[in-house]
Amino acid sequence: MSGYLMRTGHSSGFTLLELILVLVITGILAVAVGPRMMDSSIMSARGFSDQVQASLRYAQKTAIAQHRTICVEYAIDSIVLTQSQSTPAVCPGDALASPDGAPGYAIAAPSGVLFAALPIPLRFDALGRPTPNQRHTILVSGVADGITVEAETGYVH
Repeated sequence: MSGYLMRTGHSSGFTLLELILVLVITGILAVAVGPRMMDSSIMSARGFSDQVQASLRYAQKTAIAQHRTICVEYAIDSIVLTQSQSTPAVCPGDALASPDGAPGYAIAAPSGVLFAALPIPLRFDALGRPTPNQRHTILVSGVADGITVEAETGYVH
């Protein structure tokens, strides 16, 4: 008889204990992680916070590139960017085009997402510095970490 037809004593497959352990671990993960994944408000708040941060970076870079003042105005659930054509800068100014070229730059929060506290309006001057010249912290409800605009440099993080 050939050697490959003989049983070697090893069986393939899973034991009952291994299957039960996999089911228990899967159940624990479903209970712990499932509710977080199903709560879309957390994801929506994080997404809006990321959009606000990107908008502030865009405002600062546009101010430097176009050598003019960019105004940032807030409502409780939105952010609007405008550009000032006058000296001294008057805010709100004229509509600022969005990165994709659409007229008017405004970001609205998803339903139920708000700023934790209404941020003070700010401007980025032609050198990208925020006015008033102080550190700005913007908080979105449901997001643990805030968005910071540094004084002097205008760095957004």
